[in-house]
Amino acid sequence: MLLNPQAIPYLCIVISNGMSKKNNPKNHSALKVQQGIEQPSSLNPALTGGLRQFKKDILSPEAFLKGVLSGDRSLLGRAITLVESGLPEEKEAARQLVNQCLPYSGKSIRIGITGVPGVGKSTFIESFGLQMISRGKRVAVLAIDPSSTRTKGSILGDKTRMEELSTHANAFIRPSASSGTLGGVARATRETIILCEAAGFDLIIIETVGVGQSETAVAQIVDFFLLLMLAGGGDELQGIKRGIMEMADLIVINKADGDNIQKAKLAKMEYENALHLFPALPNGWSPKVLTASAINKDGLDAVWKEIETFVKMMNQNGWFTKNRQQQSLSILRDSITQSLNSGFFDNKIIKQLLKEYEQQILEEKISPYEASQKLLERYFVEIEK
Repeated sequence: MLLNPQAIPYLCIVISNGMSKKNNPKNHSALKVQQGIEQPSSLNPALTGGLRQFKKDILSPEAFLKGVLSGDRSLLGRAITLVESGLPEEKEAARQLVNQCLPYSGKSIRIGITGVPGVGKSTFIESFGLQMISRGKRVAVLAIDPSSTRTKGSILGDKTRMEELSTHANAFIRPSASSGTLGGVARATRETIILCEAAGFDLIIIETVGVGQSETAVAQIVDFFLLLMLAGGGDELQGIKRGIMEMADLIVINKADGDNIQKAKLAKMEYENALHLFPALPNGWSPKVLTASAINKDGLDAVWKEIETFVKMMNQNGWFTKNRQQQSLSILRDSITQSLNSGFFDNKIIKQLLKEYEQQILEEKISPYEASQKLLERYFVEIEK
């Protein structure tokens, strides 16, 4: 049997047979360790400096801007990673990049898509996205995955569920972890939209985690809010929160195929009756209910027609621009709140005092309200120094 030289272990153990202490007085054992073959480094030293230089170049906002505007999807993905980064040294570069991309943004249609788990959001988005690409559109999908509250990890499996769309030249799919933020919307989703628009994408689709009261966060960053629902689940309105339906610009009963077609039609009537009970929207739009089959690609044209009608109407009555302006002001307030929050809890003095007050609260020596007031007073003193 021939041995592969590369399989020789680093340390070879040689058994000495018949060797006595007399013949080899320095060796008191039959086992002897010989010097092995020197193993190569796990990293190529010739590339180490190059990797550091590459990392330095990739953090340049100018280099990012050039790549994003040229439609480089690889560089776009790295730019999004930059704005998602929480590292202090990268926040300034991300801020500069977003500001530089602003003049090239704002020309897309932003669509939020949500629905109960198992409704087929990913399948619907892939079929709808391919349909839009066939119409000459460029589609970006920002798929927000839920993060674990314990490990902060996320599966990020949307690319595997949208296999055909993810490999198309005119599509870009970016799965991001929600990081526990409100409504499952990742912290940097708003900035990511700006980057994708600057890269020339016509449709920005945001797939949210699921249905819940906090999904209002999604409606605050999109132009059109689409709610996917299922039929055949008993009482069609059970478990559906009124707030979600009031935000929806369109309700689509998905999986309307096979034996489920009749059930989908009945569900459509149920939702239409429910929508009549809601007050009129301030933008003058009357939401509709449609049926569709993402697998069979049925009803997708009707969905797009509704979106086109909505955008045209909002542009005519001035609500499209007004809505985006209100969203920008809302982002301003949210950013201030986040900055104050991070500045407070990152303060070294506050960190130390917080531990002391937490212990006093556990020992019932002080109330949480009084402790919070004292911490805030101390924080304002510290920032004035």
